[in-house]
Amino acid sequence: MSDHTSPSASHDAFFALHHGLPRQGPGSDATTRRLLALAGRLPERPRVLDLGCGPGRSALLLAAEAGATVTAVDTHEPFLDELRAAAAARGLGDAVRPVLGDMGAPPFPDGSFDLVWAESSVFVIGFDRALAEWRRLLAPGGTLVLTECVWTTPEPAPGARAFWDEHYPLRTVPELAAAAVGAGYHVLGAFTQPDGDWDEYYVPLAAHADAADTSAPGMAGAVAAARAEIAMRREHGGDYGYAGLVLRPADPRWPTRPEREADRAAVHRLTEAAFGSPAEAELVDALRADPDAWLPGLSVVAEAPDGAVAAHALITRCRVGGAPAAALAPVSVAPEHQRTGAGQAVTRAALDAARLAGERLVLVLGHPEYYPRFGFVRASEYGIRPGFEVPDDAMMALVLDGSGPVPSGTLAYPAAFGV
Repeated sequence: MSDHTSPSASHDAFFALHHGLPRQGPGSDATTRRLLALAGRLPERPRVLDLGCGPGRSALLLAAEAGATVTAVDTHEPFLDELRAAAAARGLGDAVRPVLGDMGAPPFPDGSFDLVWAESSVFVIGFDRALAEWRRLLAPGGTLVLTECVWTTPEPAPGARAFWDEHYPLRTVPELAAAAVGAGYHVLGAFTQPDGDWDEYYVPLAAHADAADTSAPGMAGAVAAARAEIAMRREHGGDYGYAGLVLRPADPRWPTRPEREADRAAVHRLTEAAFGSPAEAELVDALRADPDAWLPGLSVVAEAPDGAVAAHALITRCRVGGAPAAALAPVSVAPEHQRTGAGQAVTRAALDAARLAGERLVLVLGHPEYYPRFGFVRASEYGIRPGFEVPDDAMMALVLDGSGPVPSGTLAYPAAFGV
């Protein structure tokens, strides 16, 4: 952009360059579907708020495949016109409501939506501000879905670092997950998007740049900026990427925290009462005494309103094919607090703690109708099997970090389990 280009001309040229693109940032229908799956069970006709919707590719998919009623917000009316036309053409005109508005100040009442969705747009207001300000929009049990540009290496090249520090400072996926947990959310899922998601954005954008009339006011600067961004990705694509995060506000009824030394007797009594026998309580004590099994910070309690320990979840070291993994067991809830959400709260908190501690894989032997709500699937899907007889659907695995291969082979529990 030359010094003589007005801000309005630059603004107009940017949007002119981007009109007609299928997306306004890295993404794909496959990624939208993956994010939707991680959000878990939804109401029959979920209410979705798509913030920074652009031409509405995600809004259309959510309306068509999730049966959602989608309120799609953007500040640029021509994008909303594109969405209206596309929705009408697909018979989704009644399911998609385009709204001209500011994603930084959504004009909707608290608790209005089951899903708040922002693919490739949260950078407009920033990740931390979004966490703080969009929570109020979620109905009880609602979910926040975001995609964000991230570092994918601990030491990015100086050129990549300088570029992003100038435009939008990046963090890693673990750093974003830690920020979300610190802001009072559970992380239901987080993953780095495939490289093909960038092609879905940059290939059409490059074609628009090649065809643009650079004599139009502001267009030369818009084209130069687009080409610089594409070139940066081509040169340093191994240093950064896009990531999806699926978040749910923690249940305020059940505050959670790591176990303290003063909690041990209460955890023992709770576990014995929950299972109706001393065996599981003694297992917790034995695991606590085993330095090869115990993982600091991964014994988590939920507190009742009076401060008493209401629930407990434990994650300890196990091995899969000789590689380190983590085992969730036992999970205990005081009889008087069962079926109140305390067990879910403490389990999600323990899984968050494992994620932030750098654990990549968690195994659980449990009820096949309960643990899938946390994202667990059959361990056999990853080639993981226990060294003892157990129904296939009861041995489950949850991948917390899918950036590398998932270990496979025989699952070996700590000796205290006796299996």
